[in-house]
Parts: sequence; structure tokens; C-alpha cells
Amino acid sequence: MAEKKRKWNVNDLPDLSGRTAVVTGANSGLGLAATDALARAGAHVVLAVRDTERGRAAAAKVPGSTEVRRLDLADLSSVREFADGWDRPLDLLINNAGVMMLPEQRTADGFEMQFGTNHLGHFALTNLLLPHVTDRVVTVSSGLHRGGDGVIHFDDVNLRGTYTPTRAYAQSKLANLLFVLELQRRLTEAGSRVRALAAHPGYAATNLQSHHANPLARLGMALGNRLLAQDDRAGTLPTLYAATQDLPGASYVGPDGLGEMRGAPTLVGRSRAASDPAAARRLWTLSEEMTGVTWTLGARAL
Repeated sequence: MAEKKRKWNVNDLPDLSGRTAVVTGANSGLGLAATDALARAGAHVVLAVRDTERGRAAAAKVPGSTEVRRLDLADLSSVREFADGWDRPLDLLINNAGVMMLPEQRTADGFEMQFGTNHLGHFALTNLLLPHVTDRVVTVSSGLHRGGDGVIHFDDVNLRGTYTPTRAYAQSKLANLLFVLELQRRLTEAGSRVRALAAHPGYAATNLQSHHANPLARLGMALGNRLLAQDDRAGTLPTLYAATQDLPGASYVGPDGLGEMRGAPTLVGRSRAASDPAAARRLWTLSEEMTGVTWTLGARAL
């Protein structure tokens, strides 16, 4: 009888000594779990957080080399300030931070909050830091990219008059995957060795679910977190796998269990809409127009 293959876990992380990583939203949940694992493996981890006091409290719990820098992805001036202050090689950028199913709100720049934070903030940050990145960019998406209307609302990504928390969240997570697809195409076109990958945690119990606009949905998610979800350390395994394993650019990693809800990290599929290169290019152009941040690595990728 064939021996059952052991599944990848955090103990399989390689030695990351001498490497530097930036993790957005690193003061709690999946971001803190990723920070802890990377630091334990020897990396110097920069916690990019909106609240530096909470960030320092989180960093104090992490063994290893860390520092805390302020980053508010819902404010492009903060994104630019963070990037302007970066002056050294960056091995790994983990675009982890996010907001989920909020009541309708706007960012400092007037964008719908979920699209503006989850996608546009990371789009701007990645492009501004890209000249420093030496290895890879990992962006955290969600299995819920298949939800909502399953499309990017190019006629109005801010969803004015059509907003629902689920529609906005699904659109932002679909945008994450299209961003990775087009980023990898541009990196390849430019002859860069940097890779862009995506990951999703499955159903992981974090504080994201506590902000749903609907009180009944918050209650349901709280029960789901207790009864069904895996913990944040298990939820961050796909991100860590994407960040450290030899995978092709534009790979998407998620849990291997039923419905990709929990389990060990493996390559997973995505929706047809998330695999559309034309939509990915269109989203990139729109994102450049909205943020004022443009592609500058190598020759212009058309």
C-alpha cells in the first residue's frame, strides 16, 4: 500500500534568514499569523499597519526581527508616504490587509471602501514598491471572488446606488485575482524574475467577519467561526506556501479540503471571470486612472 504523502505545514518553511518581508494588516488575524511564521523562519518582517500602537503591541508578541510602519490602504497619501520611505531591497510583499462586507463607506480618496482598500490600495502600494521587490508579491484573495455578481462593475466600480456589502466584497476579491494575472503578465513582458501569486485562506476565523453590515449575518459568522472555521494559523498556510514555494507566476493557492474551506495548501482553481486577460488589462488601466499610480518597471506593457 502506497505511503500517504505528508501535507505541507508551517514547519516546512525554508530558512528565511537575511530576507525582508512586508505584511499589510499584520497586527491581527491572518497578517499576524503570517508575520509570526515568517519571523520564526528568520525573516525580518515589517508590519505595515494603520494603527502603529496596535502594531507595536502585536510585534512584541512575535519572536524574531520585526519593525512597525504606518500604512493606511484607504488613503493613497499614506500609501505614497510608506513607499517613499522604503529605500532597501524587499524580498517579499504580502498584500494581506482587507475589509469585509462593511456598511457603505468611502475611502479618503472617495472610493468605495472595500474596492478602495482591498484592491486599489494594494495596487498602488505594489506598483510603488515594485522597483525594490526582488522575489515575489503575494495577494490574498477569497473563495468569495465567485460571489456577488461575479464581475467587475466597470461602469461604476464604486457601486453608487447599487451597493450591497456582499457585491462590493466579491468585486474587490475578484479584482485581487485579476490584478495578479495582469501583474504577472507585465512582469514577464518586462523580463523580471519577480513573481506575482495569489492565495486564499478558506474559512478562517478572524475579526474580519465581525464587521458585516447585517447584524444577523454577523451572528451567523460568529457561530461559523466557532463551529466550522479553521484558526488563523491554518488560514495563513496558503499565503506562506505561495510566498516560499517554487510555483509558477499567477498561481493561486488555497486549502485542499472540501469546498476549499480548510486543509493544507495546494494549487486551486478560480472563476472564469478571474481568468479573463482582457478584464485584467481593463482593470489595470482603470486602477491607474483612479490612483494616479502607473507601471514603471521596464518597457511599457501594452
